[in-house]
Amino acid sequence: MQRASYAQSPPLHHPVPQHVSTVPQLRSPPPPTSSQPQQHGSYGNPYQQGTPAAGAGSNVFGAYGNFINDPMAAQFVGQVGQNAFKHVEQNVNRWVNFSALKHYFNVTNGYVINKLFLVLFPWRHKPWSRKQAVGPSGQEGWYLPPRDDVNSPDMYIPVMALVTYILLSTLLAGLRGQFQPELLGYTASKAGVVVIVEILLLKLGCYFLSISNESQLLDLVAYSGYKFVGIIVTVAIAELVNGGKGTGGWVGWSVFFYTFLANSLFLMRSLRYVLLPETSGGDARGPMQTDSRTKRSQRTQFLFAYSYLVQLMFMFILC
Repeated sequence: MQRASYAQSPPLHHPVPQHVSTVPQLRSPPPPTSSQPQQHGSYGNPYQQGTPAAGAGSNVFGAYGNFINDPMAAQFVGQVGQNAFKHVEQNVNRWVNFSALKHYFNVTNGYVINKLFLVLFPWRHKPWSRKQAVGPSGQEGWYLPPRDDVNSPDMYIPVMALVTYILLSTLLAGLRGQFQPELLGYTASKAGVVVIVEILLLKLGCYFLSISNESQLLDLVAYSGYKFVGIIVTVAIAELVNGGKGTGGWVGWSVFFYTFLANSLFLMRSLRYVLLPETSGGDARGPMQTDSRTKRSQRTQFLFAYSYLVQLMFMFILC
């Protein structure tokens, strides 16, 4: 029995790709040379050529390194800096006498406590005259510093009181939820303007009344800053009593008038040696004595107006 013969099947062919893609050949990085030692533990780019490391003799500052390392250039820079410092110091000394200013900061802890007590409770204090040192010839020479005389004006308490007033005002505004960054600068500017206007009024009055004193300006600046002690006490007590509602209410106004009267009496007694200098002896019946009495009366009125009227206005503005 014969099997049926079938037709022979065609040969199989694999498909030929129409788009030939080339696979990049990966190469290992070149081995490090002797001039470029490989650092262990570093993970840099193996295909990037290394830059030469900064050695001991390399200049890390570029073109400026030679200028810095030059001793002549360093000496020149030092001389320029010294000349600039001397120039600034000379110009500042023309306006501010630092040697005299140190006298007003020569204080102790005991002086600060006694002075604060004197500013707030001046009712029974005696005497008010300032102490003077004895000169080589046996006569009174210069005023003693604040640490040796409680009646001497100082700059430490006014400056600290001014800074405390600015910080306290902004702190209380923050506790009320009314703090703004501009409030700090506004409070400092208001206090600074008050002090400057007060000094200008004092100098103007001294000019018209022919009052001259070597240390008059610094003394007036110091005395104008003692009002901030009373203002701080008024603001703090009123804030505690009124529960954060400001300085209003009968308690706040009572404390304000007390500190105002205390500061006014303190200034009346303390500024006598500045605005009412003692006149030298002379003929009591001559015309010069009459003119001296007239000037003394005018100076007394000016001192009263400054100690009470001017202080009332400025303390009301600051509170």
